[in-house]
Order: sequence, then structure tokens, then C-alpha cells
Amino acid sequence: MHELAITEGILNAVLPAARSAGASRILEIRLKIGVLSGVIPACIEEYLAIAARGTLAEGARLHVETVPIRLHCNACGSGSQPEGRKAFCPVCGSRDIRITAGREYCIDSIEVE
Repeated sequence: MHELAITEGILNAVLPAARSAGASRILEIRLKIGVLSGVIPACIEEYLAIAARGTLAEGARLHVETVPIRLHCNACGSGSQPEGRKAFCPVCGSRDIRITAGREYCIDSIEVE
């Protein structure tokens, strides 16, 4: 259910940006959503169709780029993209790792008319 609040946040960001650009409508909203973010793109799309009614974003397409998990190994310094949800460095085997990507969700850009 947190996707409703996220969708409202997206609209609160893109609508003023579109208005300030003199747009008559928003054609597409492009998002980046990490696989570990807990955000379900299908829910965002469903809520957007409802929440955008009567606004410049009504009918806007939603394009989601999925951001994979990226790790940094604190032991050997390597960066990697693990297979599945493995929580260790594929180079040295250390579990002393830090997640550097895959948790984010953000607006990448909007296309307006």
C-alpha cells in the first residue's frame, strides 16, 4: 500500500515541473526502481491511472528501468553485480560487503507535450 504514497509523491514532483516548463500534458514518466527497494512497479502504474485523473499526467505512460543489485567488497575493494541474492563477494568470498545500488527508486525524467 505504500505505493499509493510513492505515486502521490511522484505526481507532486512531476506536475509542478511540467507546469513550469509550459507543458500541456505529461506523456511519459520514467522511473528507476531498484530490485531491493520493495516498490512494485505494477502498483505504481495502477495508482497513477487513478491519482492522475484530471491532471496534466492523466494518461501518461509509465516506463520503469529496473536497477540491479550492485555490491562493493570492503575486503578486496571490488565492485560486482551478484547473481540472485548472494550476499558475498564473488571475487574473494568475503561477506564484508556494502550494497551500492538496488535500493533506490527515483524519477529519471518526464516527457511532456
